[in-house]
Amino acid sequence: MDALYLMDCYAKEFEATVEEVAGDRFVILDKTAFYPDSGGQPHDTGVLVREGDGREFPVTYTRKMDDLISHEVAIADSGSGLAAGDRVTGRIDWERRYLFMRSHTACHVLSAVIHKETGALITGNRIGDAKTRVDFSLKDFDRSEIKSFEEKTNEIIDQNLPVEIKILSKEDALKMPSIVKLKMDLPDREEIRVIDIVGYDAQACGGTHVRNTGEIGHIEVVKAENKGKNNRRIYFRLKTAD
Repeated sequence: MDALYLMDCYAKEFEATVEEVAGDRFVILDKTAFYPDSGGQPHDTGVLVREGDGREFPVTYTRKMDDLISHEVAIADSGSGLAAGDRVTGRIDWERRYLFMRSHTACHVLSAVIHKETGALITGNRIGDAKTRVDFSLKDFDRSEIKSFEEKTNEIIDQNLPVEIKILSKEDALKMPSIVKLKMDLPDREEIRVIDIVGYDAQACGGTHVRNTGEIGHIEVVKAENKGKNNRRIYFRLKTAD
């Protein structure tokens, strides 16, 4: 399956062929721009429109199944469902996706700030509609530093740094100093997808991101808490325009 979002995070609409349907609801396409729930980023929603009769099948959930991406669609009480061979146009819920893109890139910037300031390794994250969290390994939690993390993140965002997608060999990826900020191991594969905030940070990541940090807007840290002996958590949200 061709995952279009890996190289083009701005693909809002695409044409594809249905390859398989399981239980009338789980649809496998030959290509997709729908992002599956993974890596801390929620799944895309949207619609598949069947060629010929124009019938719409709302996509309510998208997930990975081994090397495939499954689209769970809502089926009406009447009418035939999708079948192998059908041609469809996929349209993602762009407002939802773009929010996650902005938040995900903001998460990378904040993670880099925390790592540069404290040396903490990033242990996880979860992007949300209202707020996003980032977890990091740190023994001592100085709450007085939280405002500083927020301010430095917004300073980086305001530099309007380009954000590039790079596909590197694992050997070359491991040569990048910023890659080691993540506590988890790199995927066991020959090529690694890297999100490069040019001149500031690069992280291995399979998620969707904006093209420039200026698209993020500013962040506001809304909560910080201890989550175990050596795990700390920060919640932030994207600020609305003044």
